[in-house]
Amino acid sequence: MSEARGAAGSKTHVAVIGGGVIGVCSASWLLREGFAVTIVEPGEIAGGSSFGNAGCFNPSSVVPMSMPGNLAKVPGWLLDPLGPLSIRWPYLPSIAPWLLRFLQAGSRERVEKQAAALAGLLRDSPGAYRPLVENAGALDLLRRDGHLMAYLTRADFEADAFSWQLRERNGIEYTVLERDALWQLEPTLSRDYQLGVFLPGNGHTVNPQRFVNALADAFLRDGGQIKRAKVEGFDLTGDRLSGLRTDAGFLAADQAVVAAGAYSKQFAKQLGDSVPLDTERGYHIIVSSPEARPGLPIMDTSGKFVATPMETGLRLAGTVEFAGLEAAPDWRRARNLLKLGKRLFPGLRESYSEDRLSVWMGFRPSMPDSLPVIGYSRRVRDIVYAFGHGHVGMAAGATTGHLVTDLIAGKPPRVPIEAFSPRRFG
Repeated sequence: MSEARGAAGSKTHVAVIGGGVIGVCSASWLLREGFAVTIVEPGEIAGGSSFGNAGCFNPSSVVPMSMPGNLAKVPGWLLDPLGPLSIRWPYLPSIAPWLLRFLQAGSRERVEKQAAALAGLLRDSPGAYRPLVENAGALDLLRRDGHLMAYLTRADFEADAFSWQLRERNGIEYTVLERDALWQLEPTLSRDYQLGVFLPGNGHTVNPQRFVNALADAFLRDGGQIKRAKVEGFDLTGDRLSGLRTDAGFLAADQAVVAAGAYSKQFAKQLGDSVPLDTERGYHIIVSSPEARPGLPIMDTSGKFVATPMETGLRLAGTVEFAGLEAAPDWRRARNLLKLGKRLFPGLRESYSEDRLSVWMGFRPSMPDSLPVIGYSRRVRDIVYAFGHGHVGMAAGATTGHLVTDLIAGKPPRVPIEAFSPRRFG
C-alpha cells in the first residue's frame, strides 16, 4: 500500500464529515490508500439512515424514484392512509421546488440516463463490500441470498414493464415465478400474491448498524481516527483547505469529504454549490421473534416497503414522508407498516405487545433525480462531496467510497461520475 504524502513529507490528512455508511466506507478506502483519515461525527457511528434502513445491497435498484406515469399515482398515494407517500402540508411550500424537479426528472429519456448511471454505481454491490467486510471479520453480517419482489397480480407486474426493461438493459438478471413456484420459494408469503421476481444478484445485511460499526472498528484498528464533533465550516487559504471549524475546536486537514447525509446541503452552500438536496423521512418497525420469517428480503410492490429478516427480528421498512428535519415523527407511519406486513405475511399476529416491537424514523438524503452528488466542490478541489444517495445508500456505500478515494488521490474515477456532478442543476 502506497502512502499519500503532503508537501512536507507527512501523510496527507483527510477529514471525512459524517459517520454513516458513505462516510465510513470513504474513510476506510482512503486509509487503505495511505492517507491519514479522521471521521468527524457529532453523534453515534451509523446513528442515522445507516441504522434504520432495509439493509439491502441491491444492484437491481437502478430504477429511479421518478418514473413516467408516477404523477397520476400521487393523489391515490396521498389519500391512502396505508399509502407509500405522505406530505406534511405546512412543509409543502419548502418542498415544492424539489417536487417540481422530481417530476421533471421522470421523462423516459432522463430515466434511461439515470438508470445507466446508477448501474455503474451499484454493480455487484455485495462484492464491492467484500474486501472491507473481510478485513473487519464481519462476513457473518453479509448475505447474498437474493431478493424477491412480490406482485399481487400478473397485471401489476406487466404495468411495471418499463422498470424491468431498465433493469435488463443494465445487466440485471432475474427470474419470474408464478403461484406455486413463488410460494415454494417463500412459503410464508400470502397466497394473494400471484407473482414474484427473484433477483439473485442482490444481498443484504442482518444488522445495518452493526455492519457499519464493524467497518468503523476495523478503520480504528488500522490507524484511523474518529472525532466526536459538529462541523461548523471550513477554513480556506486561497484555493486550499487548511482545516475544519468544529464545536470542539479547529481540526487541521489537507482535504475533506462531505458525507453528512441529509445535513450536507449547508456545507455545499458554504462552498458555493446550490444543490436541491432534501429529506425523505423513512420509517421502520421491527417485530422480534416473528411467527412468519421470510428467508430473504421481500419488497411488496403494492405497499412500496421491504421486509428484511434480521438478527433483531423482521424489519418492515419504507414509506416516504416529506416534513423536513425538524418536525416530530408520525409514528402512525411505522404502525401502518405492520398492517401492510400482515397482508404480506398472514402468519403474523393481528397485534403485538409493545415489548416485541420497536419503531424508528430517519432522514434519507435525497436528490430529485435519484442520483447522488459525487464530485469536487466549486470552491476548492480539496473538498469532495459524497451525499444524496436516497434509497441506495447501503447499496452504493462501498463503490462511493472508492470513487471518493479516486478523487482525493487525483486518479481517474473507476466508474463514470459525470451524472453525479454537483453542478448538474446549474
